[in-house]
Amino acid sequence: MKNFIYVTFLSIVAFSCNPNQEAMKTFEENTKTMDILFESFANESVDYSKFADDVVFKGTLVGAKDSLSLDEIKAIHKELFAKYDFKYMAPMKYLTGVNADTGVTDGSVRMYYDQEVTLTATDSTEAKSVIVSIYESFDFNEEGKVTYVQWYSDWTGSLAYLEE
Repeated sequence: MKNFIYVTFLSIVAFSCNPNQEAMKTFEENTKTMDILFESFANESVDYSKFADDVVFKGTLVGAKDSLSLDEIKAIHKELFAKYDFKYMAPMKYLTGVNADTGVTDGSVRMYYDQEVTLTATDSTEAKSVIVSIYESFDFNEEGKVTYVQWYSDWTGSLAYLEE
């Protein structure tokens, strides 16, 4: 019930700032895709069908390429899932995104959240965890597939801490 109240409040605020009801309907549909993506990531079985073939990923890893393709993200996920476990610390609270040029609500999805990352225990090491605070945004095409993902967090420092 708490999430429903939040979404209702969010919708009221968004409608009062921008009466684009079609964009809000698109936003609500896109949040359903986000629920699937986040659940599948936490279960280490990402539903990659929710991404457009030409999706671009842009993150904040020190020394990483400027942007990554879906195939590169799949390989990164495979390595991460072999070594770490991921847990979201609270239910997602999605925020409406806006077009960067116009400032108008466009159906994109933004969120702030905390994720616990645990280095899996081995015969020679104990499990170790860190909480990573993340801001992430997702843009979608007309078919409801993700076309652009960007995140801001201290992944480099967090993973280095786990490896100490």
